[in-house]
Amino acid sequence: MHRVLVAGPASWNTLVHVDDLPEPRPHTVFARRHHETVGGTSAGKAMNLSRLGHDVTLRTVLGTDEHAPKVRAALEAEGVHVLAEEAPDGRTERHLNLMDARGGRVSVYLQAPGEVPASGPAWDATLEALDAGDAVVVDLGLPSLPVLRAATARGRDVWVDLHDYDGATAFHRPWVDAGTHVFLSSDRMPGWREFMAARAEAGARLVVCTHGADGATALTPADGFVEVPAEPVVDVVDTNGAGDGFFAGFLDAHLRGASLADAMRAGAHHAAQVVRSPDLVPLR
Repeated sequence: MHRVLVAGPASWNTLVHVDDLPEPRPHTVFARRHHETVGGTSAGKAMNLSRLGHDVTLRTVLGTDEHAPKVRAALEAEGVHVLAEEAPDGRTERHLNLMDARGGRVSVYLQAPGEVPASGPAWDATLEALDAGDAVVVDLGLPSLPVLRAATARGRDVWVDLHDYDGATAFHRPWVDAGTHVFLSSDRMPGWREFMAARAEAGARLVVCTHGADGATALTPADGFVEVPAEPVVDVVDTNGAGDGFFAGFLDAHLRGASLADAMRAGAHHAAQVVRSPDLVPLR
């Protein structure tokens, strides 16, 4: 068991499955099914890392509304220690995700938290978890910036997930600069290979780029570029959380001393289990 601090979003989401994502014109769409569940990239990483046997603390933001207890209960049911800052407006982050049968998704943010003060008991506990952690994961989001700054100031390795970064959006820049272990998707970055090389040249010790059904590519100074295929899945239920599942599977294997290639295969395997589930973690 390793201690891991994850900082970033946890939300309460409505997932709507449709035959095809709506076109940009007025019309009516009938859902095949829908349900509500916990969401958020940091919730996904934390729950999967805990499921894989680690001692996980999640620093996040929750409101005082009826959705916050549902998010907290889902996280704690997976064994995650929750350090929740209170949302200034009292509202928990919420998304509406439209998904088609081919894995396409449109995510509508219904509510997103702004910055929260870096002070008080939850912040003190966050710093303790940061200092004690075997790994520190800081996800995209304004409330995570104080954790990113603190981790950098303390000289900690920082695992970051840039998601579908396009190589230019200014918002991502603090995470790009701080990340010693960098994950991203190639969805919006045609020059992903050049970006990976540039981050390695800038000092990142690991860069991983995922390509959905086309597998993933990793780069380290010692190993060079390493490619792995995606693990085939014929019974996909929900692609939400696949990237976070890959991240968690990789980090789990890395913490246990696996080689780069083995950690990549572990990430692909865990992601394949996640997409067979309607939630962010594999079915038990």
